[in-house]
Amino acid sequence: MAIPKIKATYSLDVETTRELAELARRWSTTKSGALRRVINEAAASARPTRLQAFRALQQSLALSEEKANIWIREIRAERDAGRPRTDG
Repeated sequence: MAIPKIKATYSLDVETTRELAELARRWSTTKSGALRRVINEAAASARPTRLQAFRALQQSLALSEEKANIWIREIRAERDAGRPRTDG
């Protein structure tokens, strides 16, 4: 199955064009391929990691340590209540 592509026109300065050609040569690909790779890598590095996203979520909740501990105890109690007893 062919990957759909869109032709686009961009204006680049001479030095950027030379750098793009050099990257394409070094990576054994076309200039379009090199440009796609650079854009994809830049976009990936701009996305937050899972840990960063988790920490941002924690901060957005403004959860105090005391509230977090209460929540943890409640969750553990719910889990324990759902477990079958293994008495003897």
